[in-house]
Amino acid sequence: MSDSRTSRRTRWISVLVFALVLYVIVRAAHTPQGDAPRPARHPAPSAAPSAASAAPSVSVSASASPSARAASASYDPAAYARQVRDRARQAGVSAQLVMAILYNEAYKPHDPAFERAWQKLKPDAAFGIANMHRAAFDEVRQGRDFADRSWTDLPDDRDLAIEAEAWYLHDLAARLPAGRPASYTRNDLLALGYNTGPSDMVAFARGATPGSQARSYLDELHANWARAGRAVGTG
Repeated sequence: MSDSRTSRRTRWISVLVFALVLYVIVRAAHTPQGDAPRPARHPAPSAAPSAASAAPSVSVSASASPSARAASASYDPAAYARQVRDRARQAGVSAQLVMAILYNEAYKPHDPAFERAWQKLKPDAAFGIANMHRAAFDEVRQGRDFADRSWTDLPDDRDLAIEAEAWYLHDLAARLPAGRPASYTRNDLLALGYNTGPSDMVAFARGATPGSQARSYLDELHANWARAGRAVGTG
């Protein structure tokens, strides 16, 4: 395991106890005494994100889709192979790449209430199983079928998280320069772009050397590549 990945996991372990305590406090505050937990409500699609919409919810309504009901902190990205194949095909990107990135981003708990509790402590935190930041989601949803969805929906709706990831990779691909170093494949560069942003991706495509964290992310992608292929049926 790389030093960077070990550092990320250590960082999450160090805050896990504190965040879980916050989660319990918030859960208690949002559950009426003596009653069953209230169903969570998605924010209105057209509403701007607010502090209230970022508050943790502890359950999802029974009418929600299966992906929206996935609230366990423990999950295997391979369980979403069908959604990955469908969304990758729609966006014209590699399903194996989409899945490998989900494996890369599975280093932290992906429980909706936990994510919202953590976001209250760290407002610039990413949401959903693809760890997408608000600015990236707001950019990628423009003109898409999910244009009326909110970034705050991502923790509850894993299919939406996969859809946004796939289209973001599509948009990154459109920014790749025609010529690029033989040392990086197209998928390598797209993964680097997903991790570091489009400007850095273009710089890498023109010969810049990735830093240690970007290199570590790429190493993880390569380590996850074979099982990602098996998960989506291409490896």
